[in-house]
Amino acid sequence: MRVLVTGGSGKLGRATVKHLIEAGHDVINADHVEPEHNLCPFVRVDFEDMRATLEAIAGFDWDHNRKTEAVVHLAAVPMPGKVAPADVFRVNTISTYNVFEACRLLGIRNVVWASSETLLGIPYDIKPEYFPADESFESRPETSYSLSKHLGEEMARQFCRWDKDLKIVCLRFSNVMDESEYASFPDFEKNPGGRRFNLWTYIDARDGAQAIRKSLEWSGTGAEVFIIANEDGVMTTPNTVLVEKFYPGVPFSKRVADNETLLSIEKAKSVLGYKPEHSWRRYAGS
Repeated sequence: MRVLVTGGSGKLGRATVKHLIEAGHDVINADHVEPEHNLCPFVRVDFEDMRATLEAIAGFDWDHNRKTEAVVHLAAVPMPGKVAPADVFRVNTISTYNVFEACRLLGIRNVVWASSETLLGIPYDIKPEYFPADESFESRPETSYSLSKHLGEEMARQFCRWDKDLKIVCLRFSNVMDESEYASFPDFEKNPGGRRFNLWTYIDARDGAQAIRKSLEWSGTGAEVFIIANEDGVMTTPNTVLVEKFYPGVPFSKRVADNETLLSIEKAKSVLGYKPEHSWRRYAGS
C-alpha cells in the first residue's frame, strides 16, 4: 500500500515511517522539516496551504505512476505550550481540514489521524466517573490544543457522513515517548502529581506506530475513535494509592492491576488487534 505520512519527521512520525516500511508498505514522508535520516522519499509541505497539501497527497508530477492509497496525518503542533494558543488552534485545525478535504477530492478513503487523550478532560479538575477512562467519556477539551482535536474528530464524522465508504480512524494517543527517555521514568516517583495530567500513562512511539498500521489495515468504515496507550503506566506506585491521593472516591469499573494503564485500550485491542510490546520497564535499566 502506498501511504503518505504527514509529520513523518517527528517522534511518532519517524517510528511510523520505519514500521510501515518494515511491514512492506511504500511510504512517503510529507513534513515541513526534513528528517535527520531519510528512510523514504521526503516532500516539504506547508499543510496550512490547501494547494500544497492537495499536490503532495496527489503525488506531484514526479511520481505519477502510482497513486497514494492511504494517508496518516500526524503533522501538528504536538502539545499545548509550544506556541501561542491561537497559533496551536489555527495550525492544527486548518491542516487537518486540508488533509481531510484533499483526501476527499482525490478519492482516498483510508485515513488515520492523530487525535489526543486530552479530549477526555485530562487533567480532570472535575473528577471522572470511573477508572480506567474510556471512549464512552464525553469529549471535554480544556485547551486550544484539545479544542483543535475535538473539532478534528467532528470533522472526521462529517466527512464520513458525506462518504459512507470513507474511513477516518482517530487515535487518541497518550504522551509519546521513545526508548531514550525511559531511564528518567523512575524519577517520576519523586513527584507523582507531575504526571497526573494524563493519568500517569504514556505511549511508546513504536507501539503508536503499530496502532497506526493496524488502523490502516482495519477493514471498517466511518469515523472511529480509539485510545492508544501502553498497557502499563509510568509509575511503580500502585494505582489504588495514586487514585486515593489524587481522585478520592472515584471508583474502578473493573479490576485493574497495580501499574496497569488508567486509559483503557480495550477497544483498540478488541477491534484493531492492537497489542503494545514496548514497556518502559524493559529499557529503564539498560
